[in-house]
Amino acid sequence: MNLSIKLPASDFKTRAARVAAVAAEFADRVDADGRFPQEALDAMKAERLLGIQVPVKLGGEGATFSEIAEICTTLGQACASSAMIFAMHHIKCSSLVEHGADDAWHSAFMQRIAAQQLLLGSATTEGGIGGNLRNSICAIEVDGDTCRLEKDATVISYGEQADAILITSRAHKDAAPSDQVMTVFLKGQYSLQKTHDWDTLGMRGTRSDGFLFKGEAPAVQILPKPFAEIAAQSMLAASHLLWSGVWYGIAVDAVARAQAFVRAAARKSPGTQPPGALRLAEVSSLLQVVRSNVIAGLKTYEEAKHDADRLSSFGFSVAMNNVKIASSEMILTIINHAMLICGIMGYKNGTPYSLGRHLRDAHSAQLMISNDRILGNTSNMLLVHKLDTSLLG
Repeated sequence: MNLSIKLPASDFKTRAARVAAVAAEFADRVDADGRFPQEALDAMKAERLLGIQVPVKLGGEGATFSEIAEICTTLGQACASSAMIFAMHHIKCSSLVEHGADDAWHSAFMQRIAAQQLLLGSATTEGGIGGNLRNSICAIEVDGDTCRLEKDATVISYGEQADAILITSRAHKDAAPSDQVMTVFLKGQYSLQKTHDWDTLGMRGTRSDGFLFKGEAPAVQILPKPFAEIAAQSMLAASHLLWSGVWYGIAVDAVARAQAFVRAAARKSPGTQPPGALRLAEVSSLLQVVRSNVIAGLKTYEEAKHDADRLSSFGFSVAMNNVKIASSEMILTIINHAMLICGIMGYKNGTPYSLGRHLRDAHSAQLMISNDRILGNTSNMLLVHKLDTSLLG
């Protein structure tokens, strides 16, 4: 077995920067054409970033969530679609790492992810459930050693490009909608019939088309833990934290463009404060709030990740929900500020200060698990959960 040695975080940063340079080169074309960022994915594979979360004993590098979130931010500054693909891949990978490590098939599959740099797609939404990933209509059918599944998946993240898809369903035909399992289907074990085209305002390169999914695979590919446990103990935190890393990266690049605009104006009029300078100072403070919010969320998760009871607690869920709500809402304010600073040069496409792509990509943040749905869940938990009133916890 060819095992990797865990490399220092600085090496992750160097490798991520090289991928970001490639992603930035093609970002505008990916957005304009609504095409998958193949060049960025090829660079991720070349830098072996798709397997970094896999434990060292299984051939990966055992990267922490903080290290992965940092890469999400680096990529988010270059191409939001590329960054979101990287984030969603590692969200799926976290389900395997945290809930499949004691299972022979899933451990072997993680070895393949690290060795072959496989891209993991996600199919948790379904026609008829209104975007509630904790409910399914379809049910997996287990027949001896084989499982079969047919699902009307209204969105499958980069489904046509994925090397494997992790898909949710009811545990069996008589199971309740919330009694779910997650199954790994490898490319070649399923067919995809497109039902919806991914023609969206932003995040256009993620190519999250809708498909009728039909799969057949060995039953051992069903994850051994119920999806309720996977969702509460790893997927909730992974989604909200890694997405927030991407969104912070988008906001950072918007502010960097605004800063460059103000500096250029200052060089033209030495000795006078350029227009937008005060607003730049204001937006830098907002950016720091988002950064602090994400860092606090990462710290909370890293401290709780080995405590199943804490991960399943209302307090932890409220904390992760609040990270997502705050990050997704504040980045729009930040990018709007940056647009006001850059003026028409930010509004126009094709300038060094263009912010249209940033603004459109950022609008997806409040919709990726609707903020209204999250706030509704949080409000129910707050009816019984006592708030932590301390400053440091």
